[in-house]
Amino acid sequence: MQNWLLPENIQDMLPDEAWRIEGMRREVLELFRLSGYQLVAPPLLEYVESLLINNSPDMDLRSFKLVDQLSGRTLALRADITPQVARIDAHLLNRQGITRLSYAGSVLHTQPSGLMRTREPLQIGAELYGHSGLESDLEIQRLMLESLSLLGIQEVHLDLGHVAVFRALLKRAEINGNLEAALFSALQSKDIPGLKSLVTGLPTPVQAALLALPKLYGSVEVLQQARQVLPQSPEMQTALDELERAATLLKPFAQYVGIDLAELRGYNYHSGMVFAAYHPGSHDAIALGGRYDDVGKSFGRARAATGFSMDLRQLHGLLNKQILSKGILAPHLNDKVLDEVIADLRKQGHVVVVDLLGNPSHREELNCDRELVLNNGTWGIVPIKKS
Repeated sequence: MQNWLLPENIQDMLPDEAWRIEGMRREVLELFRLSGYQLVAPPLLEYVESLLINNSPDMDLRSFKLVDQLSGRTLALRADITPQVARIDAHLLNRQGITRLSYAGSVLHTQPSGLMRTREPLQIGAELYGHSGLESDLEIQRLMLESLSLLGIQEVHLDLGHVAVFRALLKRAEINGNLEAALFSALQSKDIPGLKSLVTGLPTPVQAALLALPKLYGSVEVLQQARQVLPQSPEMQTALDELERAATLLKPFAQYVGIDLAELRGYNYHSGMVFAAYHPGSHDAIALGGRYDDVGKSFGRARAATGFSMDLRQLHGLLNKQILSKGILAPHLNDKVLDEVIADLRKQGHVVVVDLLGNPSHREELNCDRELVLNNGTWGIVPIKKS
């Protein structure tokens, strides 16, 4: 094996991609800043217990682990930044009111999360702590859609779900343990035959409701059907009302807003409305989020919370190819005036590349289409003549 080969689903970012993704990161973080979200930067690795929300088996499987030679304890490379931000909110900031936090950084996955996905996503996101109402859900969802629009991602399809719908049915039939996990898995994969075998023996209304959930997918009108076929309870009513209001208010920000009552992504730690953005150019969701009011329990301080994240590397793949802008070539001379001209051009935002080798055959590699030329004692910019 060649020693320069990388592991599967791990890739370098070359200049065109790296610079563009860095620009995307700056644009989104500036949107977050202007929206009142403060930036935090957690470490790449922590003790494994801090990174596994509610002992999530899914997060455990996704996390690379190693032994800390200083303490002998197990460390994990983060597979998601959300648990770290929750820890910062709970213990380092320890605020009593609303806290808005944002972040951007690499995460590592033991397995790719989707077709053609990298195992080293560049995750960027925002979290809002200290507010349990629909208003904060809507703020986060709008911020996600505005971020995608800012980056030039069009034709966004937004799906809304609510884990309280599933939990209300579990509560009604007193379902927990292994059956709960099996039902969750069948609903996530929309495995109707498997679901039919699992609901045998449950109360008839709950059977009918669980079998209906995978079919309750589509436009906001699906909620009217849901009100007719799902058993009524205060939790169910609240969840459906929240979905209807959110779908109505978010219509101006997405090409299409849909409802998926079988969407239980992140069920192990989400506690309310969940959402995902899709795009025709991707097999997988391009942004994900939801409410997770119980996540702080892992750190001894439960706080109402909602947030979203997305992978800048995935989003970059949806954009039209863009070539780096050309620079200005400068000769390598010991000339004070030339140095001042170069410095002034760089202050103006121009890329100026000093030609150290002075070899015309290598000029094309420097990505310049103009050059500084001395004419009658004055340095001026002229186009580079193609040979």
